[in-house]
Amino acid sequence: MTALVNVAFALLAGLLMTRFFKKGHLPDVTAFLVSGILIGPFILGRFGFHGFGFRSFQEVQSLELLSNVAMGFIAFSIGNEFRLEQLRKTGRQALVIGVLQALAAAILVDLSLLAFHLLAPQTLSIPAAITLGAIASATAPAATLMVVRQYKAKGKLTELLLPIVALDDAVGLVVFAVSFGIAKALTNGSADLAAILLEPLAEIIGSLLLGALGGVLLTWLEMLFHSNTNRNSMTIAFVFLMVGLSSVSIPAGSISLGFSPLLVCMMLGTVFCNICPLSEDLMVRADKWSRPLLAVFFVISGAELELSVFARPVLVLIGAIYILSRCLGKYFGAMVSARWMGCEEKVVRYLGVTLFPQAGVALGMCVTAQQLGADGSLIRNIVLFSVLIYELAGPLLTKWALTRAGDITEKPQEIVERRDRKLQAVEPGPAAVYMAKGDRKHRKAVR
Repeated sequence: MTALVNVAFALLAGLLMTRFFKKGHLPDVTAFLVSGILIGPFILGRFGFHGFGFRSFQEVQSLELLSNVAMGFIAFSIGNEFRLEQLRKTGRQALVIGVLQALAAAILVDLSLLAFHLLAPQTLSIPAAITLGAIASATAPAATLMVVRQYKAKGKLTELLLPIVALDDAVGLVVFAVSFGIAKALTNGSADLAAILLEPLAEIIGSLLLGALGGVLLTWLEMLFHSNTNRNSMTIAFVFLMVGLSSVSIPAGSISLGFSPLLVCMMLGTVFCNICPLSEDLMVRADKWSRPLLAVFFVISGAELELSVFARPVLVLIGAIYILSRCLGKYFGAMVSARWMGCEEKVVRYLGVTLFPQAGVALGMCVTAQQLGADGSLIRNIVLFSVLIYELAGPLLTKWALTRAGDITEKPQEIVERRDRKLQAVEPGPAAVYMAKGDRKHRKAVR
């Protein structure tokens, strides 16, 4: 029962917090994250109210299933951005920019932290430095997608952004596997080339094949039903199924064959959207169904952030170097590659800013990095510190960049006036009065 009460309380806290953040024109995702921090173990949870706030990180982690499913729906939605007609226009640009900006961030973080190692070799080791550089390549798709959805962003920047964020997962997996293999070799004194080269390749190929098979099967099953309600239920069931299958790990000699839930669900969405004639309507329905789930996901993400990392000045210093060098790598990597690919000037100027958020994928890499012992704990704490900063500032920066690029616009005045005329044409009951007040507030905010 405690878990259900915590889920309900998390959703209510997140929704109520959006009302306060609305006045400051801040994204909903930031409100969810802040509410998660407030009801987490460091603030409300300290008082020990049963079911009203997370009293420990164990309680937060007990809802991991919800977080995994939410990430599955996020990846499934991003798969919608890989429609063939869209890829013909932006596919080459997204691929080149996605790879180059990820590599630029990894290289710049590596160089910065290796320089710090030379100054303080006892504080930061070479294996920890190169592992953090690899983690820097990853970008969080969840916060970006939520901002795009909330403000209905549409334009050249948004068209490129979502495929690039999706590609980041694949690029990050390869970069991390190679760098982590080298880090393990330096720590243990021996290198396993099979683990370094084959594991990431097998994970990517296996994930894409599993997702593609799921997309074909889902399309075939959808055609057996004539009710959109049943079709939507089938779509939801398949996202759950793919998330569950992605947790399977198959040992194969010296390596382990696993799957990336993000890549599996992204490929499920990509294949489904390209071969199912009903996909557009069903994707909209699935998105509406998953919105409360995503709200809970971000509240849980906020509750998972460990504020205790601020207690160690050395972590704050290394974290600041990591954040600054990663942001510079993302920004200039995206700017240079976008200019090289002939993108519009507004895309060149603002794309890099939208790639700053980092969370789920990076934290997943931290779990693997625990194999480095003491270095693994240091890496986890540094990434936790950076995620705390990125999660709070990232959505704000993404909204700012999309607005400056013209992808987020205010509601046109004629739409507001047309709605007013419709309301005036009927008896002004309580609902009409309430909606009219909302529109007047909106016009006042726009002015």
